[in-house]
Amino acid sequence: MTSERPTVRPVTLGRLTELTHLCETAGKTTDEVEEALDITHRRARETILETTRIGLLEEYDGEGDEDAIYRTTPVGEEFLNAVRNENWAKADEILAVRSPHYGAFTESLSELEPVGPGELLDHLEEAHEFSPYSFNQTGIEVVGSWGERLGGIQRNAFTGDYYAVDREAVPPNFQYVLLEVYDALEETAGVDLRQRYLSIPRLRERTCERLGCPRAAFDRGLSKLCQENVGKLELSGAPLDTEAKDSALGIKQIELTDGESLVSTSQSTQQVMAGLEQFDKQYYYLAVYDRDITFTPDP
Repeated sequence: MTSERPTVRPVTLGRLTELTHLCETAGKTTDEVEEALDITHRRARETILETTRIGLLEEYDGEGDEDAIYRTTPVGEEFLNAVRNENWAKADEILAVRSPHYGAFTESLSELEPVGPGELLDHLEEAHEFSPYSFNQTGIEVVGSWGERLGGIQRNAFTGDYYAVDREAVPPNFQYVLLEVYDALEETAGVDLRQRYLSIPRLRERTCERLGCPRAAFDRGLSKLCQENVGKLELSGAPLDTEAKDSALGIKQIELTDGESLVSTSQSTQQVMAGLEQFDKQYYYLAVYDRDITFTPDP
């Protein structure tokens, strides 16, 4: 079995990190990886080969695949240090440079507007027609999950479109962009059915897509906007069964654990969206009563 193949193997970010950590202090054979991670032999080989292709591991000793020993490379150490320091941007950069599939994925998103998986796949296939690598829908889901968890990309939880995150804070014209998105969402209800209160999760997803900013940046911006424009903007709570909490996709994240595995990943499997939290209360709807609003960006 070779470490090279045209498509990316279905290996999660958590497995990449766990395996790199496992081989950090002492090299491991495939059987040792299988036992330590409690996975099948086939999954152990897939994970080893993809992690080796990316350059986080290297193979040494042994006369064949089963006898070979794998250990963490200097690049793998750099990746682990980024994870330990929760420097997700650095970890994302390393994977983008080392993984041909993830690099192509992120490069394409930087060139395109928010794009659905089908259109993105067409673009990648055309752009890399003569390269040794190929792309499929599963591969896009795999590397897309890496990017979502590390924060380099986001995916609209309602439409499924991918987009690059290229700013850390909302811009000085945040209030005008928000009003444009608010109007666009309000129009979808029909001319005769205009909505006063609009879903904050939907506003968040559309605005972040428009600006290329993290969801946390939107929340900070909206919170500050509401505090500066009391009486002009109003936040509202919601009943437990409100549709504002529902979405088509979950939000993927990565976080450090206190256990032996170094990191674990968590994903919203129930597609429950968060509202805007202020003073320990969740708000799910926003109403605009006066469009003459001001916004003071952070210095």
